[in-house]
Amino acid sequence: MSYAYQITAPGGPEALQRVERGLGAPGPGEVRIRHRAIGLNFIDVYHRTGLYPLPLPHALGMEAAGLVEAVGEGVTHLQPGDRAAYASNPPGAYADVRLMPAQNVCRLPEAITFEEAAASMLKGLTVQYLLRKTLPVQGLQAGDFLLWHAAAGGVGLIACQWAKHLGLKLIATAGSDEKCQLALDHGAAHAINYRREDFVARVKVITEGRGVKVVYDSVGQDTFERSLDCLRPFGLMACFGNASGPVAPIAPGMLAAKGSLYLTRATLFTHLSSRESTQAMADELFEVLANGAVRAPVGRVRPLNEVADAHRELEARATTGSTVLIP
Repeated sequence: MSYAYQITAPGGPEALQRVERGLGAPGPGEVRIRHRAIGLNFIDVYHRTGLYPLPLPHALGMEAAGLVEAVGEGVTHLQPGDRAAYASNPPGAYADVRLMPAQNVCRLPEAITFEEAAASMLKGLTVQYLLRKTLPVQGLQAGDFLLWHAAAGGVGLIACQWAKHLGLKLIATAGSDEKCQLALDHGAAHAINYRREDFVARVKVITEGRGVKVVYDSVGQDTFERSLDCLRPFGLMACFGNASGPVAPIAPGMLAAKGSLYLTRATLFTHLSSRESTQAMADELFEVLANGAVRAPVGRVRPLNEVADAHRELEARATTGSTVLIP
């Protein structure tokens, strides 16, 4: 028997329920993986609250690392005993062991611990597709400025490091002086405490009035419209989350008025649509982790049975770095 944490209806953290279940052998194209560490992400909150609806009941959790116990027919890139990690649909990582499609499960190098992998697979692959693939029409070159909201979170701290590695000048926003310092310590070129400063005005000062080429925003409603005012002409507004709530509909004319801007709502799972793209992205992530250019920001480690409290902390923005759950 194994166990998992699931919801039967959308709700608060109390909606998470532990259930016992039996698991058989993996089917064609599947693996059975025993988790050693599980990542906590805001998408888990969106699933729990129903912002991103799931067929119910459904287990939650999008990333984990552990040991492959068995592989199904047709799976050739993994074998029993392999260390492995993933960030993938379908949700279900809040479990001690699970069956799942093998397409997005990658062999984990020995140089990366299970905790580091659980703290960085979804978040690191998110940074990879944003900084490497979700680019302004003029591209990003060393020395360019970009704005990254919520830069002291798990995704943001990886972004600070990776941007510095690429020679980019990341302007971080965060909600306290302590979080701003954390972003600076991880490679941000500048940090703005948005509770004390007007981030639009400060971005204009930092960039000498030019604005940034791209804004990467997982906050949503609270930051969206003012972020457009931080962009230079032909700049890109890249939304990839809704921590403060979804953005209201906008008139396309607003983009014209503010400088022929571009807008995208990006998602990791579009980029993970094939085995080849998943592996290529993971290889790049594993490379920067292994060579020390990026360190996985493990902020707090909790037992999986405290997952409801971990959700409460995350929603209260009381976390820095990544929370890792241990089954």
